[in-house]
Formats: sequence, structure tokens, C-alpha cells
Amino acid sequence: MTAVDTARQNPAETPTETPAETPAGAPVDTAVLRRLLDGRFGDLKEEFRRKAPAHLFDPTGDLSTREHRDLTRARLRALAELGGHELGYSSRWGGADSPGGQVAQFEMLGLGDASLMIKSGVQWGLFGGAVQALGTERHHAELLGPLLRLDLVGCFAMTETGHGSDVSSIGTTATYDPSTQEFVVNTPDVRSRKDYIGGAAEDADVAVVFAQLLTGGEARGVHAFVVPLRRDGVDAPGVWRGDDGRKMGLNGLDNGRLAFDRVRVPRTALLNRYADVAEDGTYSSPIASANSRFFTMLGALVKGRVSVSGGALSQTKVALEIALRYAGHRTQFRRPDSTEEVVVLDYLAHQRRLLVPLATTYALSFAQDDLMGEMDDLLRVQLAGDDPDPARQRAFEGHAAALKVASTWHATRTIQTCREACGGNGFLADSRLPQLKADTDVFTTFEGDNTVLLQLVAKGLLTSYAQQFSDLDTLGMARFATRDLIATYAGRSPALSLVADVVEAGRVPDDLHDRGWQLRMLADRERHVVESLAKRMRKARSKPEAERFAAIDDLQDHLLLAGRAHTDRVVAEAFAAAIARCEDAAVAALLADVCDLHVLALLEAEKGWYLEHRRMTTLRAKAITKAVNALCRRLRPRTEELLAGFGTPRGWLGSSLVPAG
Repeated sequence: MTAVDTARQNPAETPTETPAETPAGAPVDTAVLRRLLDGRFGDLKEEFRRKAPAHLFDPTGDLSTREHRDLTRARLRALAELGGHELGYSSRWGGADSPGGQVAQFEMLGLGDASLMIKSGVQWGLFGGAVQALGTERHHAELLGPLLRLDLVGCFAMTETGHGSDVSSIGTTATYDPSTQEFVVNTPDVRSRKDYIGGAAEDADVAVVFAQLLTGGEARGVHAFVVPLRRDGVDAPGVWRGDDGRKMGLNGLDNGRLAFDRVRVPRTALLNRYADVAEDGTYSSPIASANSRFFTMLGALVKGRVSVSGGALSQTKVALEIALRYAGHRTQFRRPDSTEEVVVLDYLAHQRRLLVPLATTYALSFAQDDLMGEMDDLLRVQLAGDDPDPARQRAFEGHAAALKVASTWHATRTIQTCREACGGNGFLADSRLPQLKADTDVFTTFEGDNTVLLQLVAKGLLTSYAQQFSDLDTLGMARFATRDLIATYAGRSPALSLVADVVEAGRVPDDLHDRGWQLRMLADRERHVVESLAKRMRKARSKPEAERFAAIDDLQDHLLLAGRAHTDRVVAEAFAAAIARCEDAAVAALLADVCDLHVLALLEAEKGWYLEHRRMTTLRAKAITKAVNALCRRLRPRTEELLAGFGTPRGWLGSSLVPAG
């Protein structure tokens, strides 16, 4: 009998919250906590804390667009001199073969002005990353050194005004002319204009342009080309630039528009790692399928999603620290038996507003560390000139999409909550919260719209599910049906090996803080949602072609639920794994409480699903709410320690709401 079945047999159970109601534990060594949260690249993060100039983190909320752009440009130069941006590049070209190290520095920049973080990401992540991942020796030798030194400033021109997330349908064309051995890059209409391109308005001298390759009268799909935008300070013939102007946030970044009127570039401008065009126009590729080639190309650029996820978490940490430190000294209303006003963080409602997202930020940070480790392993293979295992690459891409969605939506919700929690003071520019809110809002759109990405995560789960079952005989099907771990077909979880032992216990404990039960609840939800989605999808696809699109469109809410359920499980497992590898008993005990708060608050938020599907009794649902309240009370005295775990130097916060010292 499974844990869920047992729960159904005990409707009158009364779960205990005893562990959460005991007094808070002894103080922890916050340096140990910080190192654990910093993760695999903690040494690089600590080095950045020591070496980064303080002026990189001065507030920018009162600057005009021109002032902010000029400051960001100057700060990027300072960052180039500081170093660290080159870590993710091949050691052959001045790098350190450490993609994870490069993203770790990007995350640290997120503790300051987001415009600088994104500006660096455009230059050394998107533009430089595309040259490295999609180009070959000739491109690396010519471009990598100058772009790392900022002698060559570039941009990444993929997104178009009329095509958005549908990259495969972009309208820009690159037609090969064998008589001159050139590609003719052209923008056929306004919908095919490149838009929102960081660096395009002012700074970029060159662009990696994504366009439909046409040669020998055949369309070969989307490929990337290096296209000069100006020569000797003057825009190249046929290149049109526009300025996106003032934006909601990130105004230190010169976003702009690009269009091309039959701009000619040499045959060697094609970034030809995955496809090439010979002098006579003959097209060749080591990947036979056009669809596979397209997704292989996009997969080589997935580091951007990992970076955006980490940057969003950094900005969230700053907002939480500002709001929690403010709440720790702001008072409001007197107790009936006292003349002193109550510190607002002592109110349960305020604890719920801020401590629950604090716990989730810890959870997502551990999941992000797992993701960065996986990325580093895969991209090191790419840096060595090889291609990673396709199955592992696909699993990583799904993992990256899921975490990007979770981290950026969490940032949007949490920073808004922090603003509200600081009242009118949180609305003032010098609190820094309005800047954080404005700058991070677009993160839910960067590197793929979150709703679209979540659907892709769910479709990946369906593919894994179908492949698993297609390989099973009748006996295998029966055995599969007895398994409760969703991870057997939903992709490899980096944390799974560390938590499988507690999950497989298979019992429903009285104690809501039993980690095995918590993880099984999340795994069971994902299993049920994916299985039911697979059945509905098979039915939809069996309909006549005229009805099929509408039938599949009706499943989008179910797809999104599957993506969320998968992400919830992966994040919780990552947190449990981090606790399991922590060797400091006091830190592990504190993190156990934080993990309990994250998971139980999640179960509370999703209790409608659990009650509807009879995975939880009403008594247990009520007990979970009580346990969340008790955990908030228990962790309130530990707030200072948990914020110290973020390791953000006080001077970097740049907020009038945070007391000095």
C-alpha cells in the first residue's frame, strides 16, 4: 500500500506539528551556511565579494536614460578589467573552461544594478556565447579575443517584432549568392524587424543575426550569421537601427531595433559548427534532420536561461533582505498590555508574507546550484570540441527551462510582496524596491516567455513518459505501475540519488515534517498529472486533423500544471539533497526547518488539488496550515542568520530602509 493509499485509510488522523513548536535551535555558523548556499562555485563568489569595486553597486534610480547608459558602459569597462567574465570561454582563447564560474559572476552582479548584469550578459553571454557555441576555429580566432577585451562590442539579434517565441518562423533571410560567395541578409517586412536587442541602439559594432538560410533555391531553416553593423563609427550600408527608448526598467541597457536592406556578408560569416555552405552553394550538415539541427543549435545557447534564473534569484535576495531588515525594526500598533509598539515582523501575517518566500528562495538557490553543476559538465564537453550526450542534453534543457520559469515568477511575486510589506517607504525610489521591481519584471520574458517554456517542460515530460512505456513489455508495465518515483520517467533529478532512500519508505507519518512523506506528496502529484495528461493527449491526437488543433489547445491548462508539478518536485528534492550533504549539524537543523516551511507552504497552496484528488484529508490540510504558522514563529528569531547566508555585503543593498552596520 502506498503512502497516499494509507492516508485515505486514516481520515481521522491528527498529524503533529511538535518539531516546529519547539524553541528555535542554537545559533549557527553563518559562514558555513553561506558556503553551502553559494554552492559549487562558492570560492569564485567569495572572491568577487572581496574584489568587486563598491561603485559597481551604487544606486541608479535617479539617473536619466543617457546618464544610466553612460554609467553602465563605464561599469562594463571596469568589469572587463576586474576579470571573471572570461571564465566560461575556452582556455585556448583566454578563458578558464568554467561555464559555471562565468554564470556565478553573473549572479553576483545581480546583487547590484541589473542593467550592468544584463549588459554583461549580452556581450559575454549571448553575443560571445553564440560565437563560441555556434562558430568554429575561424570565428574563435578572429572574434573571441577582441570581444572579451571589449575591443569588439556585439549584440544578439534573434527576437523579431512579429514572431516572439516562435524562433523557427522568423522572417529575416540570408540568401547565398554563389557568384560573389556572399550571403545577402534582408528584412522583408516590419514584422521581421529585430527588436528589443540589447546593445543595438548604440554600442554594438556587430551582431549575431539569426535568419532563414536560403541556398540553391532551398530553405534550410534558421542559422546564425556574424553581421557588421558599422565600420569606423558609421552604420554599414543597408543597416537600419532604431532605439527602443525609455523602458519600464533596465534603462542602462541600450535596447534597440535592427533591419537589413540586402546587406552582404562573406560566406564565412555563417557560424558553421552545425551546418555549412560550400563556395558553390552546396549545403551540408552533420545533423540530417532540420528539426534536430534547429533544436541542437538552440540547445547550445541554453546557458542564457541558467543565467537569467540565477540573476532573478539574486535580485530577489536583495529585495527580501531590504524588506526583512526593515520589518525587523519598523513598529506599528501597541499591545493591549504595553506602551510599546509591536515590531511588524512579530506579526504572523507579516512572517507569512516574507518568511515563506525566504524559504522558497533558499529552495530555488539549491536547485539553481544543481542546475549550474549540470550546465558546467555539459558545456565543458562543448568547449573541448565534442557534443554532449543527447539524452542528457535534453534533460538539462528541460531542467533549465523549468528553473528559469520558477525563479523569475518567484522574483516577480516576491519583490512585489516586499514592496507592499514596506508600505509607503517601499514606494520611494531610495528604498531600491521600485528599481528591483521594474528591472526584474521582464525576466519572465527574457530567454523565452514563461508560459511557453512551461509548456515545453510538460511536453518533454510527455516525451519521456512515452519513450519509457514504449520500451516496456507486459511484465515491465506491471512493474512500472508499482513504482511511485516520478523520476523514473520524468528525467533525471540531480538530487534524486540522495533522497530516494527517504522517499521509498512509503509510509504516511503522523509527523508532517517527515521529509519522505513531503517528497512523496510532490512526486505523486506529478505522476498523476503527467499520466492523466498523457491519456488526454493521446485522445486529442487521435481526432480528425480538422479537430486536432482545438483538442490539443484545450489541454494547455493541463500542460502548465504538469510543468509546475514537475518543477515543484525537482526544487524540493534539491533542497533535501543540500541538507543531506551538509556536515554541520546546527546548519542542517536550521535548513530542515526552512525546507519544511517551503514544502508545507507549497502543499498548503496546492491543497485544492490534493483534496480534489483525495490525496489529503481535510484534517491534514488544516494541520498543514497550523504547521506553517508554527514554522514562521520558529524561524522568526533566525531571520538574521538566514539573511547572513545570502552573503550580500551591507553596502551593496543601496537602500534607505536598511540600517547601517
